Amino acid sequence: MANSRSMAINDKLGQTERRDSWWIEPLLSGLGLGLFGIYATWAAFQGTNFEWGPYLSPFYSPHINAPWFPLSPAFLILPFPLLFRATCYYYRKAYYRAYFMSPPGCAVGPAQKGGTYTGETKFPFILQNLHRYFFYFAAIFILILTYDALLAFNFDGRFGIGVGTLIMVANVIFLGLYTFSCHSWRHIVGGKEDCFSCDKMSKLKHGAWSRVSIINENHMRWAWISLFTVGFTDLYIRLVASGVINDLRIL
Repeated sequence: MANSRSMAINDKLGQTERRDSWWIEPLLSGLGLGLFGIYATWAAFQGTNFEWGPYLSPFYSPHINAPWFPLSPAFLILPFPLLFRATCYYYRKAYYRAYFMSPPGCAVGPAQKGGTYTGETKFPFILQNLHRYFFYFAAIFILILTYDALLAFNFDGRFGIGVGTLIMVANVIFLGLYTFSCHSWRHIVGGKEDCFSCDKMSKLKHGAWSRVSIINENHMRWAWISLFTVGFTDLYIRLVASGVINDLRIL
């Protein structure tokens, strides 16, 4: 009876018996994702000021020279990490609530009315199930960005550290935390096992699964921090390359 009553009450968009500010989370999520999307699209169209000295923007890494391509090379790169984020379990929740209002919050009336709920079993949402495969592309990009971060210590053949170096290192750390706290990685390292104590290999997998589970608890946090750091890294390099600011050398 309680469930039936709740369904009857919450049959209109935003209708709920909740007394907390439930709307703040989808509002902030929508603003954050929207602002990042606008900036990333703008930066991708620029095609200039994406590198300076040993610094290379993550939006343009790996560095691709494609004179045959009519758009900025960023459009050859960004689809891969974008597909990983767009199909991420956390981001699905964020933009389903913020943009689709399906529903906008737990126990809050959704936007859609009637019809049969199909979840992610029909096109285009069935493509969300490819997330586990997009993970492999994301992992490759972590290796590429790690290499870029190491190159950021090389100033004309000499070891050095600039503010940009620290920013690039921090970016790859947070991107790594986001990528390897992913539920798909957690499943790969041990989540698919039926027995964690059958043999030495299963025990090792259980140990790996337990460690990934620790960082998986903060997957949402890493998702937002890494979204900020990847955008900020591009912005910093862009400002230095265009002469708006100077890169401070620490060493």
